[in-house]
Amino acid sequence: MHTISVPEDVIAQIKAQRGRLNRYDRLHGPKTALVAIDMQNAFMLPGMPVEVPAAREIVPNVNKLAAATRTAGGTVVRVKMCLEGQSEAWRVFFDGDPRRATLSELTPGSRGFELHADLDVLPRDVILIKKRFSAFIQGSSDIDRHLRETGIDTVIITGTLTNICCESSAPDAMMLNYRLVFVADANAALSDAEHNATLTSMLRVFGDVLTTNETIALLSAKSREQAA
Repeated sequence: MHTISVPEDVIAQIKAQRGRLNRYDRLHGPKTALVAIDMQNAFMLPGMPVEVPAAREIVPNVNKLAAATRTAGGTVVRVKMCLEGQSEAWRVFFDGDPRRATLSELTPGSRGFELHADLDVLPRDVILIKKRFSAFIQGSSDIDRHLRETGIDTVIITGTLTNICCESSAPDAMMLNYRLVFVADANAALSDAEHNATLTSMLRVFGDVLTTNETIALLSAKSREQAA
C-alpha cells in the first residue's frame, strides 16, 4: 500500500484559500457513483505488460467502497480500458511506446482485458469500456451519459494508475460538473512519489482526497440520516 503524504504547506494553503480542507460534509448515496478504473488483469497480474503491484493491494478497499456505495443506494461503475483498434487513433503515443503487448492484452477476449478475480463484482454493477486514458473525455466512453441518466452528481474515483487514467478521469469529471472524491488508499501507481503528486493536485484543485474509511463514513452518515 502506498505511503500517503501531501505536503503540509499545500494543506495550509488550501485551508487558507478555502477556509477548510475538504469541500463535502456528506455524500448523497443515490446520487453517488463509485468509479473503479482499469482494475483489469493487464495492470494487476504478475508479469503483465503494465503490472502495477500496488493495484493488488487496493482490492480490499475497492471492495469495501463498492459495498458501502451499494448500501447507500449508489451505483458501482467498472471502467475497462480497451485498446482494440486504437493504435492509429492515438498514434503519437503508440509510436513512441515499445510495449506492443499492451495492445493485445487490452483487447476483448484476452486474459489481460478481464477484471481481476478478487474484485467483488455483482450483476447490477455497470461495466463500461473506455478508449482513452480519461473515461470522461469526449469519445472515450458512455460514462457521462449513463451517470446523468441515472441522476448521479458525485463520483468517487478509485483504480489504477493513480497518475495516468485516474488522474486523467478525475479532472474531466469535475469539469463536467461532478462532485469529486479521490480515494487516497484505493488508487495505485508505480511509486509513492507519483501517487502523492496526483493526490496533491487533486486536493488543491479538483476535489476532496479522502481515505476509504473517511469516504464510507460520509456515505454512511447520509444513509443513516435518510433512514431516520
